[in-house]
Amino acid sequence: MIVRSKSNWWTLLFVWRGSMMKQMLPQLLIVAALSVLAVWTEGTIFRHKVPLNATPFTLVGVALALFLGFRNSSAYDRWWEGRKLWGALVNTMRTLTRQVLTMTGDAPKEARDKREFIDLLVAFTYAMRDQLRGDVFARSAELLPPTLAAEVDGARYKPFIILRGMGEWVSARYKEGAFGEITMTAIDRNLVELSNILGGCERIAATPVPFGYSVMIHRVVYFYCALLPFGLVDAIEWMTPAVAMVMAYSFIALDSLAAELEMPFGRDENGLALDAISLNIELSIREMSGEPLEKKPLQPVMYVLH
Repeated sequence: MIVRSKSNWWTLLFVWRGSMMKQMLPQLLIVAALSVLAVWTEGTIFRHKVPLNATPFTLVGVALALFLGFRNSSAYDRWWEGRKLWGALVNTMRTLTRQVLTMTGDAPKEARDKREFIDLLVAFTYAMRDQLRGDVFARSAELLPPTLAAEVDGARYKPFIILRGMGEWVSARYKEGAFGEITMTAIDRNLVELSNILGGCERIAATPVPFGYSVMIHRVVYFYCALLPFGLVDAIEWMTPAVAMVMAYSFIALDSLAAELEMPFGRDENGLALDAISLNIELSIREMSGEPLEKKPLQPVMYVLH
């Protein structure tokens, strides 16, 4: 995810990272080449005049803009829902940490138990991130007991195995008399919330925008941009490449941006900053437990790029 300080209008004109230019450059170069060809041949192909003018492009352009606006709105809704779910994860993790720290005793054994539970919370966070991204299970394994780590490593749905481990921790402490039934119920309610958050994220990751809808808009955008120079050349002549490039940039950028936003948990430049959010969760709950934070366990990746 790109997070920048506010830039002036001149700087924004030349921003590269996060502007979709890397993905769009080949397509824009093709449009530029077609525009130059249209000007050079005066709108003819194999000595036959292409009978196009601006009228059909105006009609199609309005409809295409509406479809692209709807698709980008749908993609942003998925991106924002993912961000809200991870925001709820931050709050739930902090609430669970507070409950475990303040609602249990202070004996040495209980202090070790609290540290074990906090490690489970942190491991769940990184396992959830890795599950959504399809990454290798690594950071979480460092935080788990060897037996649980081995079981999680061989599981398909790793975060749920860790969540089960947290439930077993709560049940064992309740049976030992570390807290009463009301406290156990309160903690269990937040464990259910973790399950709901993970399920919501999996729903977004496993249910992309219908392929037929995406490919239809994608095809129309590229056919529109390819034919546009031949519809403009009779009216604006040598200005055709400039105008065609601006129009192509507008439509292709919207199409490419929607493709990134609809899958918000990846490592794209406009995806969610899951590394940074996971790090924030770990640092905040470890600070709540009184642990020193001199050594950061993980550095955020793709969060702030200058």
